[in-house]
Amino acid sequence: MGASEEPPGRGGGGRRANGALENEIIGVLHGADGALTPGEVAERLTASPAHTTVATTLARLHTRGVLGRTPRGRSYAYAPVTDEPGLTARQMRQVMEGGSDRASVLTRFVDELSDDDEDLLRRLLGTEG
Repeated sequence: MGASEEPPGRGGGGRRANGALENEIIGVLHGADGALTPGEVAERLTASPAHTTVATTLARLHTRGVLGRTPRGRSYAYAPVTDEPGLTARQMRQVMEGGSDRASVLTRFVDELSDDDEDLLRRLLGTEG
């Protein structure tokens, strides 16, 4: 079986990484006017994953604190707990918390910032100069 072939027994669009599905689901929820049920999320995805796959992914994102949920009928409706910049900041913080040497990680992060981003960071920290 070549790299571009689907595994045997898989119909439809094949399998994609969980991260890709999670990112698309979060994007759908950020673009929505309110909380969505798994069925409503599934209708808005570019691929057509099974309803159970969408429901499981939403439940996992809720467990990780990325999504909030409220009962709606026999299901739940899900919504992001923060906006996209807040989600990115949260992910950055989680990566930092997973490292063993925070000082080195922060130093390398700052070293790799563009001049504009470094200036912005200085302004945000109140250490211009």
